[in-house]
Amino acid sequence: MAVAPDSQRRRLPGLELLQPPQRRPLEQLKSCLGSLQRGWRRDNHFAALWQDWPVIVGKRLAPHCRPLELRRGTLTIGASHPQWRQALLYNRPQLLNALASAGYSIRNLRVQQHHAVEFAQTEDEATIWARHPSRIDIHGMGTCPSCNRLASKGEIKLWDHCGFCHRQHLIQSTKE
Repeated sequence: MAVAPDSQRRRLPGLELLQPPQRRPLEQLKSCLGSLQRGWRRDNHFAALWQDWPVIVGKRLAPHCRPLELRRGTLTIGASHPQWRQALLYNRPQLLNALASAGYSIRNLRVQQHHAVEFAQTEDEATIWARHPSRIDIHGMGTCPSCNRLASKGEIKLWDHCGFCHRQHLIQSTKE
């Protein structure tokens, strides 16, 4: 059974009351995040390494490599191209020294090829709609060679027939 600390006990004659623990004073978010970052540094946390990475490896090398894993004193680094991987391997002693100077107790480095999936820049709806094949105000009107109906010339150019015939063609090809 757990024993409450003295700060939570209130003794009265013949009676002992337990009180809830005292609440810590509220901190501002900025100071809370600062203490979290200091904790990362103290615990040799991977997040701190991510944050310090551009300073440790330099502005020229940082965009081409990134820390992938930190386990038992071994840092795994991913390089975006074989030449950058070679540069990291060649400069291994300097990199270990820079990590030690930054306060990280890393004993070994592993460098591997790593093709990071960057977030593709999505086009906005206006850009997509501006070149859409169904736009008759841009592409004009024509006659579908399959059904002889009026259709957008953009659709005819893209699929060799109108959108309705294209749908029918897709439905038939999935049934086969």
